[in-house]
Order: sequence, then structure tokens, then C-alpha cells
Amino acid sequence: MKQINEYHPIGLKDFNAPTNLYAIVQSQVKDALNEDVGSGDLTALLVPATQTANARVIVREHAVICGIDWFNACFQQIDANVQIDWLVTEGERVMPNQTLCKITGLARSLLTAERCALNFLQTLSATATESAKYVDAIAGTSAQILDTRKTIPNLRLAQKYAVTIGGGHNQRLALYDGILIKENHIAAAGSISKVMQQAFALNCGKSIQIEVENLAQLKEALDAGATNILLDNFSIELLCEAVSINNATAKKALLEASGGITLNNVREVAQTGVDRISIGAITKDISAIDLSMQIAPNS
Repeated sequence: MKQINEYHPIGLKDFNAPTNLYAIVQSQVKDALNEDVGSGDLTALLVPATQTANARVIVREHAVICGIDWFNACFQQIDANVQIDWLVTEGERVMPNQTLCKITGLARSLLTAERCALNFLQTLSATATESAKYVDAIAGTSAQILDTRKTIPNLRLAQKYAVTIGGGHNQRLALYDGILIKENHIAAAGSISKVMQQAFALNCGKSIQIEVENLAQLKEALDAGATNILLDNFSIELLCEAVSINNATAKKALLEASGGITLNNVREVAQTGVDRISIGAITKDISAIDLSMQIAPNS
């Protein structure tokens, strides 16, 4: 079996994880197996301890495959002797009924690792697949698709990695990773100009983004020196006006559209001239990719 760290060891182009991906994979898989297996797989005991088996994983729908490292680690942590032969690569677009990999090892090991391995592969492939749909929808424009912090608890880094496999980009990873000034922050500070002054004064070395809800706030944010502005729930017409106002400013800000954006309107949003489009749906409104693992005992 290929070692996990041969795939994506560290330093992904668009994935600024706080630790290397190998460590993330190992930790998340360990937690998942502890949750699922606990003190032992009682049902697997029905199979003779020395029985070996072959298995294959089949995908039942179009998908972008993501999560090979997690899948491998599930089997490796259960039984390092399990052999996995992948017929596809990470990020590959696959067809219904395509075989993804073949697995050989002790039947008990295959049965015990199966559910956790499929859970990771189904979930991360779903995120990558949904991300790719949005990336494809805006192809040819200058905009980028970004994720948000609306992720499955304890799978933040894995899902954000999956977004990049689908061709998208990451917003800030977490609260520690950047400043995003929202409505309540502005209200608590007193005004956009005041909250921007306080953000600059922190000198934290992180990105500073401010969310605005109308054109008046956009102008105030630009006057206050904002260089990264989130346009929340702007209509297409207002997005066009916002881009025009920004282009007329001496020091243009990075404009990001968010809120109410779907596959039906994302291309129209991209064509307004915004730089980035953040989509919560690519991590929170996903349906697990339909996968099936079929096991056959060796005679």
C-alpha cells in the first residue's frame, strides 16, 4: 500500500494548514476509529481470524474523488498489512459504476475499517464535487470560488482541503486566521471607521476583511482604508455598482460576494467583476457521494 504521505505531505498550494496534512489525517482517522470501533468490532468476530478477502470500491455517480489519504489511513491504522491498489488519483473526475480501488487483506480488517474509510471518502468527495460544480460554472471569468467556516464540526481542515481539490480556494481557516468584521462588530465599535482603526491598530499580520450590507457602507469602508470587503447579499445590480465604485477608488479593494448565491446565479455574480465568491453550501449543504465496497472471501 502506498504510504499516505506520498500523496500530499505538506505545503499544498492553496491549503495553509497549521500543521502538515499527514498529521491531520492520522489524528482525524484515529478519532473516527475510536468512535466507531471502540473496544473492538464484535460483528467481525463472526469471520475466521485467518480468513483473507478481496474487495473493491465502486462509485455510483459522477464525482470528484477526494479523501484517498483518509481512506488509506483507516485501513492502515487497523491493519498495516492491508494492500490497496488505487485505479484513480486524488482529484480525478469519475463516472458511475467505475471501480476506484481494489483491496486485499484479512477479512476482519477489511470489515472493521470499511465504514470509517467510506465515510471519509464519501464526505470529502462530496465537498470536492460540489466545489467543482461552482468552479466550472464560473469558468472563463476572473472570479474565484471560496469556502466559509460553515463546515462539519471537527472536519474543518479536511473539508477545506477538499475544496481545493475541487478547484476552489480557502477563506480564512478559523477565527485565529484572519479578521472578518461583521455587523455586530461594527455596532459594538460604534462605526465602520472606528472598527477599522481598531483592526489596523492590532497589527496582527493577518488579513482584515469587513462585511458591508449596502453601497453607503461600502463607500465608508473604502474611505476608512479597507482593502478587503465582503458584499453581503447584494443583488446583481448592486454588485455591478459596487464594482464600479471600487474601480473609481484610488486604491481598489478586493471585493467578495456572499449570500444567496447558487449554481443558478453564480456565473452572473462572477460576471459583475467581483474578485471572489464565497459559498457556504460547498461544505455544509452536501450529499455524500454514493460509494459501495464489495467484499469477496478468498477460497
